[in-house]
Amino acid sequence: MYLFGGNGHCKVVVDIIKKSNEYPIEGIFDDNPKFNAIFDIPVFKTKTLDFFIDKQLIISIGNNEIRKKISKKIPALYVKAIHPNAIVSYDVKINEGTVIMAGAILNASVYIGKHCIVNTGAVIDHDCSINDFVHISPNASLAGNVVVGEGTQIGIGASVIQGIKIGKWVTVGAGTVIIDDVPDFAVIVGNPGKIIKYNSIENE
Repeated sequence: MYLFGGNGHCKVVVDIIKKSNEYPIEGIFDDNPKFNAIFDIPVFKTKTLDFFIDKQLIISIGNNEIRKKISKKIPALYVKAIHPNAIVSYDVKINEGTVIMAGAILNASVYIGKHCIVNTGAVIDHDCSINDFVHISPNASLAGNVVVGEGTQIGIGASVIQGIKIGKWVTVGAGTVIIDDVPDFAVIVGNPGKIIKYNSIENE
C-alpha cells in the first residue's frame, strides 16, 4: 500500500499501520516532499496520479478540505487503518480511507464515513453518525446520538452532549462545549459554544 501526504499526520498513520501489521507500506508520495524518508519508508515526489489506480492508499493529510479534493482526483483502492489500542465496538461501521488513532473509543452502533480522522483518545459514544472527511481531534468527546456533518472539525478537548446535530464544514474550537445544534459552516467556540463567524469552503 501507499500513503499520500508526507508531513506530521503521516507519521502517526505510519505508526498505526506498522503496529497493526496489516499492510506493508511501499512508499509515501507528496507534491512537495520535505523529507527523503519517514521512519524507514521512502518519500517520493508525485509525478502522476494515474500511478495510484488500483493501488491500496490512505490520504495521510490532516486538512479535511484537501483530503476531499485529493480523494476526488485519485481513483485508488482506499483502505482504512485502526490502531490496535483503539476500542471499537463489534458493530461499528468504518468506511474507506478513515484512520482511527491510539486510545480512541467507538461505542455501539457508531457510523464513521469515508476519509475521516478519529484522533488520539477521542470518544464517540453509541449511535453517533460521523459523515465523510470529518476530523474528531484528540480527547474530544461525543455523547450518544450525535450527528456530525461532512468536513467538520471537532477541536481538541471539545465536548458534545447527546442528541446534537452539527452541520457540514463546521469548526468547533478547542475545549468548546456544544449544548445546541450547530448550523452548516459555523465556527463555534466557548462554554457554552457560541458562533463567532462562518467558514467559506471551496468544496461547496
